[in-house]
Amino acid sequence: MAYIPRLKQEYKDRVIQALTEEFGYNNVMQVPKLEKIVLSRGVGGAVADKKLIDHALEEFGKITGQKAIPTMSKKDVATFKLRKGMPIGVKVTLRGEQMYEFLDRLATSALPRVRDFGGIKANGFDGRGNYNLGITEQIIFPEINIDKVNRIAGMDITFVTSASTDKEAKSLLTELGLPFKKN
Repeated sequence: MAYIPRLKQEYKDRVIQALTEEFGYNNVMQVPKLEKIVLSRGVGGAVADKKLIDHALEEFGKITGQKAIPTMSKKDVATFKLRKGMPIGVKVTLRGEQMYEFLDRLATSALPRVRDFGGIKANGFDGRGNYNLGITEQIIFPEINIDKVNRIAGMDITFVTSASTDKEAKSLLTELGLPFKKN
């Protein structure tokens, strides 16, 4: 039997039923689902030091279990000594099994390690059912060894869902285990 991530199985067993009861969907295909998770980080110091991009690529690889790609600048900016095509950031797009595994690790082990954590803010929705979350320190992930970190840096995490409204997307992400703050 093939391995199925815990959250993927929970989505099939419990979340679809809970969302159908809450929003009154007629068909299982109407129930919103998580399509992808995108992690990204801008590395501003990469203009002066090329090794910062390599460190960021390595960290994202450890955190996600998938190879990260550098993002390139789109135009020249003389003020920042930036040339078109220079690497200035890192990103990873997770889908399928790895997406569910990452979400499980994020909700159960990484977010609780944030200092004075009381839940994530619910105002990161974009109006189309997608949610953006900013993390200030990469050391909350257990895969990162604090002794080998050369610079504390944050990252942006985007959850792309098939939900048409923010309310549906928030319900989906709450059912999948993201701890939103109570209003």
